[in-house]
Amino acid sequence: MERRALLGLAVVATAAASTPVSASSSESGGGASAETYFRLPVVTASIIHADGRRGVLSIETGVDVPDAALRTRAQQSAPRLRAAYNTAAQRFASGLRPGAVPNIDQLAGALQAATNATLGRAGARLLLGTVMAV
Repeated sequence: MERRALLGLAVVATAAASTPVSASSSESGGGASAETYFRLPVVTASIIHADGRRGVLSIETGVDVPDAALRTRAQQSAPRLRAAYNTAAQRFASGLRPGAVPNIDQLAGALQAATNATLGRAGARLLLGTVMAV
């Protein structure tokens, strides 16, 4: 019992001692900061391999929104964004020839268009993580 209390105290002490690192974007337009970026769940779509077997295209997505009002709207619209991304990814995947390598620029354009349409205006930047066809 004392060991559990000690471990709990260690976790609390570590959390209190660590200070959040403020990530700020550089003057030259660096990456997304921690305050403006939020991650969404992985988007998947079904594809056909060259040998006729079915496969999965998985896409890691995130959104960087510098404008605070639009960021709040984007976070509240996360389910709608996920639905729009799933639709865009499935359309993209259905247009792929069997065994073809996905065109990431075309995919990013389709997902960015879905972001702008869902939020009602431009200002949110779609960020892609890993895009993998299995």
